[in-house]
Formats: sequence, C-alpha cells, structure tokens
Amino acid sequence: MLHGCIDASLMKPSPLPHAVSRLRSARLLRSTTQFMARGGPKGERCSGCRLVLSHCICALRPIVPTRAGMCLLMSDIEPLKPSNTGWLIADVVPDTTAFAWARTEVDPALLALLADPQWQPYVVFPGEFVAPERVVNDLLPATGAGTDQALAARRPLFILLDATWSEARKIFKKSPYLADLPVLSLQSDQLSRYRLRRAMRDTTFCTAEVAVMCLELAGETLAAQNLEAYLDVFIDHYLRAKQQQKLDPEDELHQRLLALAPGHPSA
Repeated sequence: MLHGCIDASLMKPSPLPHAVSRLRSARLLRSTTQFMARGGPKGERCSGCRLVLSHCICALRPIVPTRAGMCLLMSDIEPLKPSNTGWLIADVVPDTTAFAWARTEVDPALLALLADPQWQPYVVFPGEFVAPERVVNDLLPATGAGTDQALAARRPLFILLDATWSEARKIFKKSPYLADLPVLSLQSDQLSRYRLRRAMRDTTFCTAEVAVMCLELAGETLAAQNLEAYLDVFIDHYLRAKQQQKLDPEDELHQRLLALAPGHPSA
C-alpha cells in the first residue's frame, strides 16, 4: 500500500459500501461459480477498490457532493469486473444508484427513482442511434413561470448504461421504461484515455469518462475534476499491478488528485 507516502487525511473516504459495491455483493450471492477476473487469481484484492492490496487506492478516494445524480444500469457481470469504472463514479458522487439490468424484469426501486419529481432523468446515449426528436445536447431549459419553475428546480439524473457497447445497445432498445425519457447525446472531440479494455468504436468512452462529461455539463466542475483525476490514478494503479510495477505516489497523476482535496494548499 501507500502507507507513509500519501496523506490520506486530505481525502474523506466513507466506511459504508456504495450502490455498486452493494450490487456486486448481491450478484456474488447469486453466483453458483466463483467469478475470476481475466488472467486468473493474482493475489488478494481490496474489497474497497478491487485492486490488489499492494496497489490499493482507497486512501485516495475523493467524495464530492453534487446536485446532479448518477443512475447506473449495469449488465449482469459488470459489477464483478475489477476494471469496471462505474464503481469509481459511486466512489466520488454520493447520489449514485446502481441497478442490475434484465430484459424480462425491472427493479421497482428504479421505476420509483425515474418517477421521483425531484429528478429530471436523461438517458446518456449516442444521438446517431436515436430518433431526432428525443435527442438533446444540453440540459433541458425551463422558461416562463408556473409549472416551469418546478422543472427548473429538478435535479439532473444521468442514466448511464454501464456495459459493453453491444450490451448497452441492447439495454437501450429493450428497456421500455426509458422510451419516454430525453436522450442526452454528448459531444466531445477528446479521445478516451481508458486503457483497461479494448473499445469496439473509436469514439467509445468508458463509463467514468462519460460521467465526467455529464458533470461538466451540469456545472459540477469540482466533481468532474476529481472523478477524472481519480480515474487516471485508478488506471495507473491497475496497470502497474498487472505488470508488477511499483507505484510512484509523487508523480503528476497522484499530485493532481491530491491537489483537488479540501484542505490542500492549492485547492
């Protein structure tokens, strides 16, 4: 671990398991066989970050309260994968919910969330695959008075399809409870920095990168910066653990994340 190298007091980790952690535990209880990450067992993993203990990032976890919320619809085994980045979103954004997707049933708690008047849900999905009348490229504006004031007060809820690209298309097409919701099509000229899985499309971003763009769109700059920096550190730790390389807690990636922490001189 990074004992003596990183000032963990600058961060504020939560002792409680978040939504993705709870979903993972529930999925493991339903398993009849042990799930093995690609490459087979490589030693004991941390239950808090899913990395091998020598490369744990729990002390670096930032928690940033936001007005915006995240709702993860996760394919069956996605919560079990150590490379999953929806977990990082739940680490950073307290108002993150996570649900296992199934074609033939839907969690009543998900339907209740989508119907909650405090939220304005957006399904985040590429607009090129959606009917144009459903597509928005920005948060819905509220104009005038009266009932529109209620719309203005609603908090954005970003629904992220946390799955492979083919699985995400299936989730989008076969979830009727999403059919009447606006589809947020994000525009970005950036390239993905995610290197833990091979992307099927050149424009594919990992789930945490999509969440960063959503947070930026919602004006949640501090949360977006923390999640982006946290993702970069996670990727670095993951790859170094895989390659059996030592960590450098003084490098630019770690220092950029630490600089965002409350109480840091540059924060």
